[in-house]
Amino acid sequence: MAEHPRAAAAKDAHAIAEAVRQGMLRDDAATQALGMHVEAIGPGYARVSMTVRPDMLNGFRICHGGFLTTLADSAFAYGCNSYNEMTVASGIVVDFLASAHDGDRLVAECHEVSRTGRTGVYDIKVINQHGKAVMVMRGRSHTIKGRPVVEL
Repeated sequence: MAEHPRAAAAKDAHAIAEAVRQGMLRDDAATQALGMHVEAIGPGYARVSMTVRPDMLNGFRICHGGFLTTLADSAFAYGCNSYNEMTVASGIVVDFLASAHDGDRLVAECHEVSRTGRTGVYDIKVINQHGKAVMVMRGRSHTIKGRPVVEL
């Protein structure tokens, strides 16, 4: 029995997203330096994790907001580039909801809200190991047409 065309297209889209993950991660020094792991990727979706280290703490001994934002931004980058068209952030809005502490395992999950033409909107939520929301971010993206992320 032949595979349904939608199922084949979904497999192809996931394979493209996976190739993007491998290609981006190879050159993504920031994500690697911060010990982030791209746990999952799919069309318009990414999940990235990071453990808070002592060198990520601010003067109040809580995780610096810049590191939280960087984690969310990495998930955003992988999610919006998952179609293999070079896509950059055109803006973000961040809301901090709770503190993160040394040793916390944080997970940022990016979900596509809208993607039309060259623009996209993505929601990213960061939770800790207890499932508590630490921050939310909305990202706007701009796709550079004709520029693949990786060669397939």
